[in-house]
Amino acid sequence: MAVDTRVRVGSIELSHAVMTASGTSGHGAELGAYFDLSRIGAVVVKSLSVMPWAGNPAPRLHPLSHGMINAVGLQGPGLVAWFDEHLHVLAQHGARTVVSLWGRSVEEYRRAAEVMAERLSRPGAEHIVAVEINLSCPNLEERRGIFAHDADLSADVVARCQVIDRPVWAKLSPNTDRLVEVAGAVRAAGAEAVTLVNTVVGLVLDDEGVPVLGNGGGGLSGPMVHPVALRAVADVRAADPDLPIIGVGGVTSGAAAGALLRAGASAVQVGTATFVDPRAPMSIADELVVWAADQGFSRLRDITGRRGRGSD
Repeated sequence: MAVDTRVRVGSIELSHAVMTASGTSGHGAELGAYFDLSRIGAVVVKSLSVMPWAGNPAPRLHPLSHGMINAVGLQGPGLVAWFDEHLHVLAQHGARTVVSLWGRSVEEYRRAAEVMAERLSRPGAEHIVAVEINLSCPNLEERRGIFAHDADLSADVVARCQVIDRPVWAKLSPNTDRLVEVAGAVRAAGAEAVTLVNTVVGLVLDDEGVPVLGNGGGGLSGPMVHPVALRAVADVRAADPDLPIIGVGGVTSGAAAGALLRAGASAVQVGTATFVDPRAPMSIADELVVWAADQGFSRLRDITGRRGRGSD
């Protein structure tokens, strides 16, 4: 059975349901050495702030039996340098690009959004199809914890980003019991879709009781968080069936990607699996097509929210 891989996320159509996840595929076309970037839905670049940022002290990554823990700390060159150094390379690879933004305060998000808005008006930005607002950052301005744990703060950030002439997605945190409330708030503020979920906070100690990461704690990702992502997607889908969702968390196979689609996602992102095999986004995209055909689906878009078998 031939399978139509096109899906819609809000107002945009992607050629495939599988994308990369922010923070796991570099700032540009690094994965282009391993597969054709134009064959997946989009490349979501590592989160960028309005200023260059050094990130956390090493070590930043530590492998676990079913995933990893990391505290990279959002290292990046800043938005202006990224536009100057990386966007044209992604365009040369034919990659549809999603830019991820982060900030330490509402003001920094606003400034980043203004830089994005200005740069998107220039020639060469046509390959940028959406902007993903990473709200899983500590709020240092009002000392109110992580943005994505506060519905009002999250909505405020998304509202400030409406100057951007691209669909805005909000990436949310699983580390709160207010996830459904926050998802509704960012949608009301103008988010076209939500990305569920970011990493689960954790801590790993060595045999002497010393944290394995230079920053102390970090974020858990990989297969161990897949059930968390499924629950988050299902809960938000049940509360707001018309809100597009991008599912992310423990996608290591076509079947895992299909499970997130069944739970209610319109598209998925592949992250930690890329550290094991940089070809993972493409191989999982191909596996998803085979899995969908085996399940009786002729279009990937028909899997969203569908718990039974497909049909021709």
